[in-house]
Amino acid sequence: MTHGLIAGPFPCRSRTLVGMSIVIASFDESDQAAIDAAFQVAAAAQAVDLPDFPELSRQQFEGGIRHPMPGKTHLTALATLDDVPVGYLNLYLSHVENVDNAGVDLVVHPAHRRRGVGRALYQHAVRVLREHGRKRIIAASVGPLPEGPERPAVGARFAAALGAQPALGEVRRRLVVDRLDHAALGALLADARERATGYRTITWQAETPEAYVADVGYLDSRLVLDSPTGDLVIEPDHVDADRVRGIERALAARGRAPYHCGVVHEESGRLVAWTMIIVLPSIPRHADQQITIVDPEHRGRRLGLLAKIENLRYVLAHEPELREIDTWNAADNRHMIAINEQLGFRPVDAWTNWQLDL
Repeated sequence: MTHGLIAGPFPCRSRTLVGMSIVIASFDESDQAAIDAAFQVAAAAQAVDLPDFPELSRQQFEGGIRHPMPGKTHLTALATLDDVPVGYLNLYLSHVENVDNAGVDLVVHPAHRRRGVGRALYQHAVRVLREHGRKRIIAASVGPLPEGPERPAVGARFAAALGAQPALGEVRRRLVVDRLDHAALGALLADARERATGYRTITWQAETPEAYVADVGYLDSRLVLDSPTGDLVIEPDHVDADRVRGIERALAARGRAPYHCGVVHEESGRLVAWTMIIVLPSIPRHADQQITIVDPEHRGRRLGLLAKIENLRYVLAHEPELREIDTWNAADNRHMIAINEQLGFRPVDAWTNWQLDL
């Protein structure tokens, strides 16, 4: 795949502190050797920076490069140090909304850090993004919880050194399936059902039923409007039925297995609440709890809690090897945090979304 001004290799050179040559070369989905090298860098970094994550799946990594979400493109680059792959860059560009922004993954192999690789990748990213008319970088780093044990926070130090500003704090929480209190979960579900008179739940995998695809698009579009975004300069996505189908195709192409639960308002027939958990079949013990959202006109009836519990039970019934589910919430999203902690999610680490004007 080629993207705008970058078509094939676009090498640049930098020098390290010890005089060795860093080469940054763009690559696309046709360059399997570069993808393999980037995967090795990403896997090594994840093993050090996120030791409680499951081992990085090649399917997960390659799928993200080969199958972007609708309305978005990726620009990728590999850093080599004297012909050894040492760093990887992925730039995420939206072409529908947020056309001034770029998401950035910048990863340096742990064995080659503090040698100028990250700075060279950053300089390459800035040049490419300016050529594409982007004005702002948004990226995330992980660090310890304020009350947790010390752990390296190399990403935060690097972002701050570049002049990026912390714009939104998040916390990752994990639900350990073997520690689930099923009696407590049942009591919460009974209470939610009692409050949700006039509503019913439906569950599905993969493709959304045609009757509800427009409603899912509407709810997905509300995520940025209804969730805390701190100081991030971002616009909400406008997700219509076609984009919902495009997202579903991208997830399928990436080998991901989504489980959904929606809440239908019986009088109108509309889907007014929705949640999703995604499993990667190559890593069946791990899942990610993703979006949970309720139409503002139908809040106050515990529909979010109802959908999350029903979907949790649904995925556990179909994924017997599942042992842990991770979710991320803005640190000040008290309502959703309270729901997740009722279900048994507990804090693991803190994440910072950084913003840098080019």
